[in-house]
Amino acid sequence: MFTGIIKDVGRVRGVVRQKGGLRLRVHYTNPVEFGTLSIDESVSINGACQTVVALGEGWFEVDTVEETLSKTTLGELANGSLVNLERAVRPLDRLGGHFVLGHVDCAASVHEIRELGSSRELWISFPETFTPFIVSAGSITIDGISLTVAKLDRLRFAAAVIPYTFAHTTINDLKAGSRVNLEFDILGKYVARQIGMRSSSAPEASTINEAWLLDQGF
Repeated sequence: MFTGIIKDVGRVRGVVRQKGGLRLRVHYTNPVEFGTLSIDESVSINGACQTVVALGEGWFEVDTVEETLSKTTLGELANGSLVNLERAVRPLDRLGGHFVLGHVDCAASVHEIRELGSSRELWISFPETFTPFIVSAGSITIDGISLTVAKLDRLRFAAAVIPYTFAHTTINDLKAGSRVNLEFDILGKYVARQIGMRSSSAPEASTINEAWLLDQGF
């Protein structure tokens, strides 16, 4: 599990196609955070949870399989591509963002980027099937970055990006038409599923409330 707080911006230095998947080599710049990586450890690359299969001084490699390629933008990476990196959360870490699984729901397109004084507003279009999982002021993960939904239209949303996040992630490389990985809030998915199950089984009012959520471990 991750928090969506990016710890480094790495650079792809190797893309090798193998059968239906890819072997990616990523070089990092933060040895304090990533210098103790080990084989079999999980790392978030642009929001996609990947397993370290090889490593060396300043780099590590992952095998990206067909399922991941079909749902994310990892297959679009090339030598020189910049990527957001985060290691899996430890039990005692501060949860600075929100619960991020690294299981990307879909790839989406940047609609526009608006400059608002010192901040920026990132507008992204998303597939209609994910409408139940996004709410205004809720959490969302964009290329592994934990952000807040600032505005919500029917099939697009805006996330407010502060200067620090803009300067320390790959958001500063995005432009209209760029493709990004989206992971919708896992808590919203569970709530939507529970409501859907209750609606299909009996026409009774939903019993989901704060007490129910606490009882379920949220």
